[in-house]
Amino acid sequence: MNNRWRKILSNFEIEGTPIEISRLGKGLINDTYKLRIVEPDLPDYVVQRINSDVFKDVDKMQRNIDRVTAHIREKMFERGVPGGPDRLLTFVRSRTGKSYYEADGEFWRVSKYIDRSKSRDDVTPELAYITGKSFADFQYMLSDLGGEPLDETIPNFHNIEFRISQLREAVADDKAGRLELMRPLVDELLDRADEMSLAERLGREGKLTKRITHCDTKVNNILFDEDDNVLCVIDLDTTMPGYVLSDYGDFIRSAANTGAEDDKDLDNVGLDMEIFKAFTRGYLEGAKPFITDIEKELLPFGAKLLTYMQTVRFLTDYLNGDTYYKINYPEHNYDRTMAQKRLLDSLDAHEEEMKEYIASV
Repeated sequence: MNNRWRKILSNFEIEGTPIEISRLGKGLINDTYKLRIVEPDLPDYVVQRINSDVFKDVDKMQRNIDRVTAHIREKMFERGVPGGPDRLLTFVRSRTGKSYYEADGEFWRVSKYIDRSKSRDDVTPELAYITGKSFADFQYMLSDLGGEPLDETIPNFHNIEFRISQLREAVADDKAGRLELMRPLVDELLDRADEMSLAERLGREGKLTKRITHCDTKVNNILFDEDDNVLCVIDLDTTMPGYVLSDYGDFIRSAANTGAEDDKDLDNVGLDMEIFKAFTRGYLEGAKPFITDIEKELLPFGAKLLTYMQTVRFLTDYLNGDTYYKINYPEHNYDRTMAQKRLLDSLDAHEEEMKEYIASV
């Protein structure tokens, strides 16, 4: 282990003797490593460099995470869940007393590695059901978090009115000279702007409640034990106030798609009703203690909303000349835009079927 790592790790209250550090996972935002400790009776650690270009106020983000993990820990103990802290995210304090440390303009944090844990990347109906129930239970455990509301770690992240305003700016500027090609799609999306802003309007009218949401509801953001039992929800950087429609809709958008997010063959893209039904059944079971009638009724809209929003975001970046999303080839954002739009069309076509299933659960 080189001196740079020794300097970084010296700022944290780590037990034991570090022996090796290596890359962990395939995260696209933060750089994640596993730190191995010599002593067999002491835990290994997860070390992360936080991407402060994405999370511009690391202090606010970590304060959110500290409150969330402390509250969930209390809930787990109240439930008498076996394993206690060994199955929960536990962050190590730095020499400053905070759960992160800034060194040479970089932000670092360390958590205890949960031994014998694993994540999954495949999406089966069984895993979709487990994921739905786990994220709904995550929301439920945080539904009585007291004190001041959590901060927005990425302001306006799932605010569709903000995303539409970004698209309008991109259209006005036409920085990459691509507007003429995309004009029919731009017009179609903007024609739906009022319809798709329903959640924000209902929120302002006090009819839709902002809760604590995860904002990245993927199968691989759940840790499992060796027997495939759920240990905990991870990757809490975007945990902040939001509508349940966001967490529900984002999973349907990303996981209940028969094609890829950037599929060039649009015939591959559509709504996988089997995954939709499994996730929905799990989500409604977990959300039963808190979900309101209007939230339940709007779940199909949530699936459309997040897909519409991602279509808008990909299109905005394409018009701006690919300045936000990493691309693998010049027309990558075009392909992403068209694939998301095809999924949105499929969701429109299945809307009544989705509503009927939700009403039947």
